[in-house]
Amino acid sequence: MRPLAILGLVGLLAAALPAQAQNAGQVGRARSGASCPRCNLFQADFGGLEMRARNFSGARLRQSDLSLSVMNRTSFAGADLRDVEAYGGVFTGASFAGANLTHASFVGTYLQGADFRGAVLEGANFSGAEMSRATGLNQAQLNRACGDRSTAPPPGLHIPVC
Repeated sequence: MRPLAILGLVGLLAAALPAQAQNAGQVGRARSGASCPRCNLFQADFGGLEMRARNFSGARLRQSDLSLSVMNRTSFAGADLRDVEAYGGVFTGASFAGANLTHASFVGTYLQGADFRGAVLEGANFSGAEMSRATGLNQAQLNRACGDRSTAPPPGLHIPVC
């Protein structure tokens, strides 16, 4: 086989492999409870952890698992939360200001007092979410997300059904 063909094959195989967390050291420190602003926490597993009042502002948390976690008063301001799974999480007073939540799943989450000012909610699923006291939300944001009949948006706002 020619060297160029081998390189092409290696490239194809690498592209087919699942992406890994880009910085295992940062993921480990964050899982231990440290704040980690602007860290690369891609595909990190924070499921079921209690991490109150942490700073993950500007962090890359794309495709991470935040399911059943308690992250009250945690800042995700400006963070990349695309495709995050946050099923059943508790995010009281958390900041998602300016964060990208495209295609994130917040099914059954508790979001009272959470700040969504300027957040991108394209395709985000808030089915069953309790967010009646969330702040910074507007109708244009919610029109790009979805929920179900049990979703509780802030007064005067509604969310399309998924």
